[in-house]
Amino acid sequence: MDKLFAKLYGHDEKIIEHQKNRYKEILNRFKELFPQSTAEIQFFSTPGRTEVGGNHTDHNHGRVLAAGVNLDAVAAAAKTDDSLITVYSKGYKDAFVVDTNDLDIKEQEKETTFALIRGIAARFKELGYNIGGFNAYIASDVLGGSGLSSSACIEVLLGTILSHLYNDGQIDVQQLAMIGQYAENVYFGKPSGLMDQMACAVGGFVTIDFKDPKKPIVKKIDFDFESQNYSLLVVDTGGSHADLTADYASIPAEMKAVAQVLGAQVCRELTKEQVIENIPLIRQKVNDRAVLRALHFLNENERVTKQVEALEEGNFDKFLSLVKDSGNSSWKWLQNCYTTHNPLEQGITLALALTEDFIDSIGKGACRVHGGGFAGTIQVFLPTDKVKEYIDEIEPILGEGAVTVLNIRPVGTIKVDLDEGDF
Repeated sequence: MDKLFAKLYGHDEKIIEHQKNRYKEILNRFKELFPQSTAEIQFFSTPGRTEVGGNHTDHNHGRVLAAGVNLDAVAAAAKTDDSLITVYSKGYKDAFVVDTNDLDIKEQEKETTFALIRGIAARFKELGYNIGGFNAYIASDVLGGSGLSSSACIEVLLGTILSHLYNDGQIDVQQLAMIGQYAENVYFGKPSGLMDQMACAVGGFVTIDFKDPKKPIVKKIDFDFESQNYSLLVVDTGGSHADLTADYASIPAEMKAVAQVLGAQVCRELTKEQVIENIPLIRQKVNDRAVLRALHFLNENERVTKQVEALEEGNFDKFLSLVKDSGNSSWKWLQNCYTTHNPLEQGITLALALTEDFIDSIGKGACRVHGGGFAGTIQVFLPTDKVKEYIDEIEPILGEGAVTVLNIRPVGTIKVDLDEGDF
């Protein structure tokens, strides 16, 4: 398995050995939980994802750039002869059990794993695909709150299991992403966009254009990140997301308010010239921050196109410069680096300031706020030989384990072809 694991997790021998032991543990745990299972046990892997460009653009029908990462959720799964899907997840004592004969929405299941399982099975059936029971044990390295989309990763993983166990693995990965989004929107009750699921499903660098959100244009970018001798870091700056609902909601609302002043519904329908010409009117009808956020959208939307072009041209330095510009725009124009409801707590801005100072000292790299913002994580691109030095400088301030070192995984959601004999 060395060759495949190197592709999924990187070429470090210690990491490959760790993954071998991890798969053994998953297999053994499956056998403990399902001792009566006689069907073939199969393995599946779905990566987490990171947003690279297009900060808060998708909800106004903009473009995004994302990538699958080498942290993943792995499942051991096997068919059953009944209609029950039984899923155990590492860290949870009890199983999640859903009967595929009962796929109606359950209000009491909202925001639970039961809802995701039921929603995915329901959407499979609606689309004419085969469904049935299976047993599964899942262990995920994509931790909740990491900004790497743990829920989307699990949704795509569950869809991948059903695709291979009951549909010969023939369902397109982009379709699996849309099924995951459907389950999250309709059954789980979270109105999320498609970026997270699509990046987890497709892997590598992927750009998505949401101009028509019902028919997003998805494109995988052929770029060998590993050859650049760079690492991608996600840095947890602390802070709670608990009271940030109003902050998150204000961004799409203010952008759409600007669009509506100018007779449109979303900022994608505007030009920068239109906004600038009408700033006096927008300030009067909405507010100054809304103007800034609309301008961020319009610049960031074009910036994604430039990032994609830089990657396709193999111009990594230009790409990094655009990552830096994206972060600068989020900090100054979008203003999602701290909440105005608690301006004394600024973990993200502090981490960005320290990281920018480090990057200036070595003359290489880029950083930006990661994901929704206001609290949580930042994203950093650094030369691999400088990572340890950075960690030694930042973790005494932000806490041990604050830095997670990643690579871009070129492969999306897959069935891992190995059998027990390999162990």
